[in-house]
Amino acid sequence: MDIGTSLAWSTPIAIGIAAFGCAIGLGVAVGKALDAIARQPEASGKIMTTMIIGAALIEALTIYTLIVFFMSFNQMK
Repeated sequence: MDIGTSLAWSTPIAIGIAAFGCAIGLGVAVGKALDAIARQPEASGKIMTTMIIGAALIEALTIYTLIVFFMSFNQMK
């Protein structure tokens, strides 16, 4: 098996794993933020701000993985 075949099989699997992990992390983060807002509604502004920053960082991982995929895909050609 050559490097092109290995990349063709491994990169989509890696993207799927990264997207699945990010989805789980984002779901946990939003769930915990909603629990915190339900307990302390007066702190909802601070909690939402922190959650949105955290969600952006979680989603950045998926975007970085997609960029690496495109870089690997260009090397296969």
